[in-house]
Order: sequence, then structure tokens, then C-alpha cells
Amino acid sequence: MSLHTKIRRLFSTEDNLAILISFFILFCIGGVHFSQKADIEKKINTIEMEGSAQGLSKDEIAQKVKGVKSMNFPAGAMLKSLVSTPQKWELNPVDSIYDSTTKSSKSKNGFGLILSMLALMVALGLLFGFGDKLMGGSFRKFFKAFMGLFIISILAFVLGKQINSAYLGINYAIWAIVIGLIISNTIGTPNWLKPAVRSEYYIKTGLILLGAEILVSKILAIGLPGIFVSWVVTPVVLVSTYIFGQKVLKLKSKSLNMTICADMSVCGVSAAIATASATKAKKEELTVAITMSMIFTIIMMVVEPMIIKAVGMPQVLAGAWIGGTLDSTGSVVAAGKFVGDTALDVAATIKMIQNVLIGVVAFFVAIYWNLKVEKNPNGEKPKIREIWTRFPKFLIGFIMASIIFSIIYSSLDSSSASAIIDNGIIKGFTKTIKSWLFCLAFISIGLSCNFKELSKYMQGGKHVVLYVCGQSLNIILTLLMAYLMFYVVFPEVTAAI
Repeated sequence: MSLHTKIRRLFSTEDNLAILISFFILFCIGGVHFSQKADIEKKINTIEMEGSAQGLSKDEIAQKVKGVKSMNFPAGAMLKSLVSTPQKWELNPVDSIYDSTTKSSKSKNGFGLILSMLALMVALGLLFGFGDKLMGGSFRKFFKAFMGLFIISILAFVLGKQINSAYLGINYAIWAIVIGLIISNTIGTPNWLKPAVRSEYYIKTGLILLGAEILVSKILAIGLPGIFVSWVVTPVVLVSTYIFGQKVLKLKSKSLNMTICADMSVCGVSAAIATASATKAKKEELTVAITMSMIFTIIMMVVEPMIIKAVGMPQVLAGAWIGGTLDSTGSVVAAGKFVGDTALDVAATIKMIQNVLIGVVAFFVAIYWNLKVEKNPNGEKPKIREIWTRFPKFLIGFIMASIIFSIIYSSLDSSSASAIIDNGIIKGFTKTIKSWLFCLAFISIGLSCNFKELSKYMQGGKHVVLYVCGQSLNIILTLLMAYLMFYVVFPEVTAAI
């Protein structure tokens, strides 16, 4: 077998291609931001010297240094503008993609944002189209279909950025699934669009990019209390809810049961995708889990802050509660922001720590499914190769991204690390490109499903009961564990936050 054939075969699966594409993106974007390192360090040194000369305190100087961001330097700003999403609007949706004032830094004669989105559409189309070609598809058909899919994703972002829609928590993700479902259940998904309807292809790539945001140093910042809240409560809720679904509710589909449990207990859509991959769940089952997650997340995002305000809950406890119970990172940030800055910081960190469990949960679910759920009827023990076959390979990329960026982060001084990684690579690019990829994935999920298929998975309402009971247990246990860890066992950590 030739080297060319071996390479082609290696990158002929979605998981391996997701790793290849995501690391290609991280390598290119990291290279651009690190090329500004000398200018960034010079700027930081200038601020520190001027601050000292002016007699400013260390805290005041540190605050000024925080304003140094790689994404505000020329190359970083260019990359940030490339992945910009439609802007907020109130009455006229055109305001979301076209700036007639020409005063916005994100526009040029009003067309800057439109041109950026078109450039991103072409760049991603080429990247994923090349990957599809390696998997045996047609580059021409995929690229054409991807253009249509991306235009739909722009529409989802525009609708999600409407001020009232955004306020109610009806964001791009919900609109993406709704638009996809409307198309698939009315006119039907056009044949020419189907080559690009690849939900897992996009979301696996996005999840690996998410790994670059989960840094070990940031997990340690909250310390043991946050780890206990995230890593003890989550598996307890996952296992107990799954048993409840099988033994009490007697759900027919074990894969749907496990996908819902992971979605609800770990971190929403991302965990659902990884678990569905490990259990080989059907696309319709995944859609049911994601749909319920989004509906309940909107409700909890509004209700939890109201309860916190009403009872006067301390911000650290509130943040830990929000971070451990709300399913998506976006909802965690929104709810935390409503409570206060301290609550927001704690909530975001707790959710980040919890996100680490995506890979861990998927790994153990794959083993459990292979050993117990789909065990050999003859009693033969499954081979390690079978477990490896079922294991979601893209999670290796997720873990690698986290480790590599943690090492890079720790090798830099704190100011440079914050400027280049936090406020450059992550906030200036990967967070937004991840949103685009998730949007493409959600539209694909909607386009792949129809209500007739979904209805058979929702009969009797048992899955809603499963989600409500599991989330109720999650809410209670998380609150108790957060109080115990932050106020009884480790009060010194709370005092330092």
C-alpha cells in the first residue's frame, strides 16, 4: 500500500478529518496571533513603565494591561472580522448585516460584514469540501450545497440577533433547528443541499476547537470546590437518571435514554453529540435530546436568576449553581451576567470544568455499551478493538487541544498569555468560528429529521418526564454540593474569589 493511499485512508472518516481541520485552523490562527507577540510584549512593557512613572498601584497597572488584546492588533483584528456574526437589530433585519452609517469598525461602506461572511463561507466550503473529497464525496456537489447551507445559517444568526428574541434566549441555535425542521417538513430537504447536511462533521470540529478553551490553569483557579461540584454531581446524576429511565420509566431505546441523560447532566448539546456517537444513537434520537435541552435551558436561564435574586443567594454559590445546572455555555454566561460579575466568573469556570467530562463520559459510555448493552450473545468477551471502534475518535483531538494550549499558556507570562490566547486566539477567533460550525450542525440536524419520525420517540411523554426528573435531581444535588464545598469545606477559596 502506497503512502498516498495510507494517508487517504487515515483521513477518510469524519472523526479524523474533524481533527485534521480543527488543528489546521488552530495552527494557522495561532501562528498569526503569535506573530504579534513582540508588539504585544512591547505594549505591555510600555504600560507597566508608564504606570510606575505615574505612581499607579499594581492593581491599576494590571487593569490597564488587561486592555492589551491580540485581537485588537492589525492581524488579530483582521481575523476577528473574518468570523464576525450578524449584529443585533430591533426593527429592520437588514441592520444585522449592513451598516449604512459606515462608522462601524466592522464595516466598510456598509458592506464589510457581508463581505467577511462571504469570505468565511468560501474558506469553510473549501476546507470541508476537501475533507468530503477525502471521504469519497464530490467536491463540486458538496461546495455548492455548503453555500446554500451557510446562507441558511446566516438567516438563523440574523433571527437570533433580534433584540427581543435574544432577550428571551431564543438564539441562533434554536432558530437553526427550527428553520431546518420547517424546510424538511414542508418542501422537503432539496437533493442538491443534502451533500452538505453533515451535522456531526461540523460539530465534531467545533468541539475540538472547544478543547483549546478548556485550560488546566483555569480549572485550578477555582480549585477543589469547583472540581467537586462538576465531577462528583455530574456522574451521580447521569447514572441515577439512566437507571431511572430503564427501570422505572422502562424506555425502549437505551441509546436515547443515555443521550438525554448525558445532555441533561453534563453540558447539553456537546455531550449529547459525543454520547450519541458512542452509543450509535439515531439522528432522530439526538434531535429529541437536543430539542428538549434547548427548551428547558431557556426556561432555567430565566427562572434560576429570578430565584437567586429573590432569596438573596451569595454570588459565589449562585455562580456554582448556574454553572453546574444550565446545559449550554451561552446560557450560563447570560444567567451569570444577570446575577453579577462574580457569579458570572464562577459559573463560567464551573461550566468549563464540567465540559472536561465530555470526553470522559463518552469514553466510559463506549466501554459500557460494548461490554453490557451490546455484548456478544454467546458470552464471549468483546475485544479491545471493538471498544476502540466505538470510541468517538474526535475526542482525542479535543483532549490534545486542551493539553497543548494548557502547555503553551503556562509557558507564557500571565499578561502575554491573556493577551494572545484568551483575548486573541479564543475570543478573537475560535469562539466565533465554533458558533458558525454549531449553527451549520443544528441546521443539518433539522434538515435530516421530520416530525413523523420524531413523534414515535416522544410517545407517552416519558422522555420529558426523564428530563424533568433528572434535571430536578441535578438542581438539588448541585446546590447542596456547591454550598458544602464553597462554604463548609473550603471557605478560604470562597473568601479569595
